[in-house]
Amino acid sequence: MRNDRHDEPLSDEELELFLQYLHRFANHDVDQFVVMEVGDPAHPCYLDLSRAPTPGTDPAAYRRP
Repeated sequence: MRNDRHDEPLSDEELELFLQYLHRFANHDVDQFVVMEVGDPAHPCYLDLSRAPTPGTDPAAYRRP
């Protein structure tokens, strides 16, 4: 499923679905880590999902939605 509405923010309902899918993805698809490049190819967003916080970062700094 692709949605090409890249020029508008997620609605509250879409954000809730995104977070539900993200939690499910983390629980079932992330073994040790996953790295991705997403968004506009001219201005990409780099994601690093892992089972451990970034070295030197206090785990309390991470917000849990």
